[in-house]
Amino acid sequence: MPGELAASGKITPVQFKVLIAGIASVVASASVVYPRTRLKICRDPSDDMIVNCCFAAGADYLVSGDRDLLEIPTSEAPFRILTPAAFLKG
Repeated sequence: MPGELAASGKITPVQFKVLIAGIASVVASASVVYPRTRLKICRDPSDDMIVNCCFAAGADYLVSGDRDLLEIPTSEAPFRILTPAAFLKG
């Protein structure tokens, strides 16, 4: 089955092809943004660049495992910041 890992615990060739197709789909619809607004809301200042790009792109979500990003208060971010697991749950 496509959702099951190989016996080695690694992804199967079918899963790899699906992953590559998914990445290609995202890249095909991606666009370059040039942030004009400089939000400074992350406790790690280097992560503010990510927040600013999401803001410039009009993103609905920022999916990340970075704790500094995940701990930005909901009231300060103009989009939802979720872990990959939470994003996939919907």
